[in-house]
Amino acid sequence: MLDFAAAHNIAASVELVDATNASDVDAAWNRVVDADVRYRFVIDANTI
Repeated sequence: MLDFAAAHNIAASVELVDATNASDVDAAWNRVVDADVRYRFVIDANTI
């Protein structure tokens, strides 16, 4: 499945959340609770 996705340039749509700013993480969580999420949230590990 991963080979198929790579061969056809299929990737997940994500929205990066900056981990250094707690208000960004809180805002992302509130959007999840409110069902206002279009893409998957990912906390950027480079900002930890």
